[in-house]
Amino acid sequence: MSNEERLIPDTRHLLLTGKPGCGKTTVIRRAVDGRSDAGGFYTGEVREGGRRTGFSITTLDGRSGILAGTDIESSVHLGRYGVNVTDIDEIAASSVEAAISVDAVGVVVIDEIASMEMASERFRRAVLMALAGDKRVLGTIQARSHPFLDGIRSRPDISVIEVNVGNREKLPALIAEWLNHHA
Repeated sequence: MSNEERLIPDTRHLLLTGKPGCGKTTVIRRAVDGRSDAGGFYTGEVREGGRRTGFSITTLDGRSGILAGTDIESSVHLGRYGVNVTDIDEIAASSVEAAISVDAVGVVVIDEIASMEMASERFRRAVLMALAGDKRVLGTIQARSHPFLDGIRSRPDISVIEVNVGNREKLPALIAEWLNHHA
């Protein structure tokens, strides 16, 4: 077995972690590109005039919303961003719930499990339901310590891989192969 093959342990679920901007979302998008059996969501940056003003949510079936933004009125703030709990519930959490319940979906994509998304109780429940279910979860998880995040990382059915400059180009193909092997 080569070192590259050992990058992807043989566990039920796979979560990527790493510094902001290291390529976690890009790795997942490339790994599931062209798969008809994936459901869930991605997050991305919202930029205006070259400046980040927030974060978006886009589901694999094409729905989209705002995760957080500098112009969002909210009782929940992280730094300068107001967190849009409504879109987390109605877009992110609902896409995970749908992926769990649709028979044609075999891979639940959750990008990402982090502070902003954790503002939603519905989202936290959906994540735990996905991990307890019979489908593979491919996602990203914030590196910082938090009881909810630490509990997920400590599960024996989860492997966490740090994305970095040295592995981010190889990971999409390796993850796609892992998904095919476990389909």
